[in-house]
Amino acid sequence: MGSKPMAVRAALWAFLGVLLAGAAIAAEQPTAAPASDSFPVATDIRLGGDEAQTRLVMDLSRKIDLRVFTLADPYRVVLDIPQVTFQLPPKTGDGGRGLIKAFRFGLVMPGGSRMVFDLVKPARVDKAFVIDAADGAPARLVLDLVPTDRDTFQHTVVVEEKAAPADVPRQPQADTADPRPLVVLDPGHGGIDTGTKGPNGECEKDIVLDFAKRLRARIEASGKYRVLMTRTDDTFVPLADRVQIARSASAALFVSIHADSLPHKEGDAQGATVYTLSETASDPQAAQLAEQENRSDVIAGVDLTQEPADVAGILIDLAQRETKTFSVQFARKLVGEMKDATRLHKDPIKSAGFRVLRAPDVPSVLVELGYVSNKQDLQSLLSDAWRDHTADSIASAVDGYFSSHTAGARAGAN
Repeated sequence: MGSKPMAVRAALWAFLGVLLAGAAIAAEQPTAAPASDSFPVATDIRLGGDEAQTRLVMDLSRKIDLRVFTLADPYRVVLDIPQVTFQLPPKTGDGGRGLIKAFRFGLVMPGGSRMVFDLVKPARVDKAFVIDAADGAPARLVLDLVPTDRDTFQHTVVVEEKAAPADVPRQPQADTADPRPLVVLDPGHGGIDTGTKGPNGECEKDIVLDFAKRLRARIEASGKYRVLMTRTDDTFVPLADRVQIARSASAALFVSIHADSLPHKEGDAQGATVYTLSETASDPQAAQLAEQENRSDVIAGVDLTQEPADVAGILIDLAQRETKTFSVQFARKLVGEMKDATRLHKDPIKSAGFRVLRAPDVPSVLVELGYVSNKQDLQSLLSDAWRDHTADSIASAVDGYFSSHTAGARAGAN
């Protein structure tokens, strides 16, 4: 990537790696989950009661174990359960009753599902248990909540252990012996975090996963690059883990893929946008989107109290200056290729403080393919032909980016 002051630069990267390895959460590429027919099935959920006592009952095909804990700011109750196939109506959980404002559910890791309940106010778990099927009735998960005060609630908050089940195999990291540049593709959201939703229940997490797989195939087809994906199935991956996947694999480029949405009261935005990292957002809409995307971990019920503080700020800033330059160069290359494949936003290159773009040593961009809240964009996002054509354009941008830097490196060496 151009000529470099070898000794100083090597020492800087090495020191940064040591400092940030301890500050980042170690992550590996998620594995595909086993066949869904082996999992218990949730067939119905009912809420009853009021703010004096609220009960949730979920019908299951068989009895399961559960673990319950609470998280504050905002007030949440979290149920960790074995992987469950949720066969529930699309809008289940969008509303609540009594002490439960709303709730969501989904895969949080291979072999494990999660239910997160947003609370109206502080509440205490009075009972949480599962009864076996009997007399023709299904197995049932029961959660009883009663009100409490903030101080009492805070004493019940626990630090979540980030550990996958011991029997879940891990996929190997990218082959570090392969000299070809590594591109990390990051399909946004996943599992319990659905991302934005279209008017008929179309989920952002599904749209971007399919698109990322098509893009991977096109980048790999050239034979010049390796590709690693932060997730290859409907699994939730915390934001810090997505960054660390790229850093630990020594990625040369990180591309996060999303599909935006805008509330009806805020107009009808349309077209693809490419974002780079900046602490000062390019406009209020970019800031709002970054804030929304940065809440993914909260949505999935992840405890953020143990997030590491920034370390070695001066060294990180020095590293990020060059990384940001490369990120902007790639963003411009992307827009140049994508303009012939899809409609672009009126301001196609923006910047904001996305957590997923914070690797100090990996050029990174976030691509918003379009707005699921816009009818024409959504029609494109759901089109196989559009996905293929747009994936081709991004693959061309990747090739053009690396080709230009390879040429620059050769010129600098002469």
